[in-house]
Amino acid sequence: MSPTGFGPRAGLAIVLLAESSLASVTQWVEQTGGGRDRGPVALVRAWAEVLRRPRTFFRAGIAPGDQAPGLIFASMVVLFEEASRYLVVRLARRGIGSTGPFPYPAIGDFTPGVAVLVLLAIIVFVAPITVHLTAALQTLLLIPSAPERGGISETVQVMCYAMAPCLLAGFPVPALRVVVTVWGAALYIVGTSVVHELSLPRAALVGAVPAAILFGYGFRGFDALTTLLHSSGF
Repeated sequence: MSPTGFGPRAGLAIVLLAESSLASVTQWVEQTGGGRDRGPVALVRAWAEVLRRPRTFFRAGIAPGDQAPGLIFASMVVLFEEASRYLVVRLARRGIGSTGPFPYPAIGDFTPGVAVLVLLAIIVFVAPITVHLTAALQTLLLIPSAPERGGISETVQVMCYAMAPCLLAGFPVPALRVVVTVWGAALYIVGTSVVHELSLPRAALVGAVPAAILFGYGFRGFDALTTLLHSSGF
């Protein structure tokens, strides 16, 4: 057993169950000849590409109906982010490091077994449902301003891949969390611009509310910004 309470088998189980469940959830989506490759190597490559060349990535890597790779990508980002938050709490209780200025999560109070189940519920159910509901909202906002818009599937994929920087959002450093959530929101705006054929200012306008939901509240960017401002005397 590791110092965090997670054994390697538990972590592997989460990954396998997430991939299996998400694949099942998205089997109703029509398979296409385009889109992203599958597999662990493809996930790492997608993460690097969207951070280095977002416009090229969103132009070439988003295909109608190809949600499964994006949802699995998002689930792995959320898994790492939430697991790192749990890790911070467990280590802090052993006198290694600190939770910083944040009131760290209820998950840190769970036993390892319960924490695994909670993480699994988050990445298999909560994260995909949140993405799809937010994508539906984004579609409504796009209707009056983007006559050549892509479908809701493309919006889902943009949201998922824009989460790439938030891999580091679970660490107790307010400035870091602000940076990665702003970065994620910026990637989302760029992806919205590319996929739905909008100018950047218009994409920023119609994408502001969904970006705030995902990155401001979902990844706690607003909380980190408030903490940072308070610590600076504002």
